[in-house]
Amino acid sequence: MKKPGCLVISLDFELIWGVFDTVDIDAKSQYFLNTRKVIPEILDLFSKSNIHATWASVGMLFNNDWKSWEDNQPSKLPHYTNVNLSSYSYGNTIKEEKYNSLCFAPELIMAIYNKTGQEMATHTYSHYYCLEDGQEKEAFKQDLKKAITLAADMGIDLKSLVFPRNQLRDEYLEICFEMGILNVRSNPDSWYWNDTSKSGLTTKIARTADAYINLGKKSYPFSDLKLKKGLPLEQRASRFLRPIESQSTLRNLKLKRIKKEMTAAAKNGEVYHLWWHPHNFGDQPKESLKDLSEIIKHFEFLRTKYGFQSLNMLELGKAII
Repeated sequence: MKKPGCLVISLDFELIWGVFDTVDIDAKSQYFLNTRKVIPEILDLFSKSNIHATWASVGMLFNNDWKSWEDNQPSKLPHYTNVNLSSYSYGNTIKEEKYNSLCFAPELIMAIYNKTGQEMATHTYSHYYCLEDGQEKEAFKQDLKKAITLAADMGIDLKSLVFPRNQLRDEYLEICFEMGILNVRSNPDSWYWNDTSKSGLTTKIARTADAYINLGKKSYPFSDLKLKKGLPLEQRASRFLRPIESQSTLRNLKLKRIKKEMTAAAKNGEVYHLWWHPHNFGDQPKESLKDLSEIIKHFEFLRTKYGFQSLNMLELGKAII
């Protein structure tokens, strides 16, 4: 009997730490406040339909305030050639209480962790960029160690990781495994995801177009998930759920593509891994939740008809062992 397919959802939970080098915090404050408000609503949608998901959270969000942020700096920091990429340098420019809710979220982390089926994973401590000039192995190791330690202090055992900006570095996978990480999200099997440290015009066009037109199969068989000795299991992403489009035609095309891909995964007994950032819902939270509800409704149909499962990354990893 064929193994039923599964929907895997992972979310990169970052708040300001994921985009500080590209946005102005004051201009985006409402955006991130909306993000905080929408997370409990996402959790409610997941809970009502028994949707399991992995939340890869930046470790800095585990801090309570700027004092704990200062106290919890790793013993070795990354020294990027581009200093604008350092969350430590950036944090020192916004160390004010008024920004606490945009930089720290331990209560949200616990709310997520305490929901059935939700896995708390790591997005590294500092939103660490593994492919940028100037960083090195030991800095990455200390960064990951800090994320794991802070989570453990809250009773959370981190077993899965998502590399910030999808900058997966093969030689760092062994470090992940040594630190107890059993699963990592890897990039889609498409040429326009080969080099995530660079995003030229052609790459950007291809990644955008892929959301609306067929640029290749996105689900994959369980047999593609291969355990390698001394390394975490690489779980390939399938589809990024893009933010709400201004044009309804594009929005409908995007949802149609996702549902069609989910159906193919369900019919063929394959894995379909959907991911996004909670802050992608920050500009239009109500409409974003409406689209997510439509995706979940389609999942429920596929679960009834084909036995389609909902698994988080940890659960999928255990199913492969």
